[in-house]
Amino acid sequence: MKEWDPELYRKFEAERTRPARELLAHISVEEVEQVTDLGCGPGNSTELLAEAWPLATVCGLDSSAAMLAQARERLPHCRFVQADIRSWQAETPQQVIYANASLQWLDNHATLFPHLVEQLAPGGVLAVQMPDNLNEPSHRLMRDVAASEPWHSRIDAKTADRKQLLPTGDYYDLLTGTGCDVDIWRTTYYHVMADAQAIISWLQATGLRPFLAMLDEAEQADFLAAYHQRLLSAYPAQRDGQVLLAFPRLFIVAVKKS
Repeated sequence: MKEWDPELYRKFEAERTRPARELLAHISVEEVEQVTDLGCGPGNSTELLAEAWPLATVCGLDSSAAMLAQARERLPHCRFVQADIRSWQAETPQQVIYANASLQWLDNHATLFPHLVEQLAPGGVLAVQMPDNLNEPSHRLMRDVAASEPWHSRIDAKTADRKQLLPTGDYYDLLTGTGCDVDIWRTTYYHVMADAQAIISWLQATGLRPFLAMLDEAEQADFLAAYHQRLLSAYPAQRDGQVLLAFPRLFIVAVKKS
C-alpha cells in the first residue's frame, strides 16, 4: 500500500486530536516514567503526552517512516521507533501505553490487548481510542461503490475495509481477565465539514487508502467521483451549507492492578 501521507492526515489535525485529548483526560497515574504512544502518526498525540508528563521518557511508535519523520521534526526531544505494534516489546515496564486511533487497523484483538497489558508496570494504564464507524454512511458507501460495476473485480472490499471491533463486552472481559480495572465508553462526534468533498479529503488519509491502493490514478478519480455522488444524498447540507459527519469512537482505559 502507498505510504501514509502526513500532510493529508494533518489537514484535520484539530478534529483528530480532540478525542486524543479526551482519552488523555481520563488517565490518572501519579508517577509516570515511561510512556509509549502506539501508532503515533505525525506526533500530534505524542505531543500531548510529552506535555502531560514532561519528566517522563516518551516514545512514539509507528510503522510509517513518513509519519515518523514528521514526528521527529515536531518533537526532537522524544524518541521515535519504526515498528509493528503487534510484535512490540517494551524495554521497560510502562506506566502508560496510549493508542489513539491505531489499534482498529489491527486484527486479533483477543491476543493483542492481553499482550499490551503484559507491557504495563503494576498500576500502569492502557488507554485506547478506536473509531467505531464502519456502519456509518461514510464507510458503508465505500463498500457499496467497491461492490458495484466496474469496481467489484478490481477491489476486494473485504480485504480493503477494516475489521469490525469486538463487542464492547468482549473488551471488558478481555481486560478484566488480565487483571485490570476497566472504564469503557463510546462517544459520537459530529464534525462540521464544509461539504461532501471535505469528507472525502478526511477519509483519503485513512479509511479510503486501502480501497484506492488497488486502483491506478485514473480509476481512483472515477471511484471517488462515484463515491462523492453517494455522499451527497447521505450527508445533506445544514441550513448554513455545511454538513455533519457523525463519527462514533470507542474509548477504553484499563488500569493494571498492583
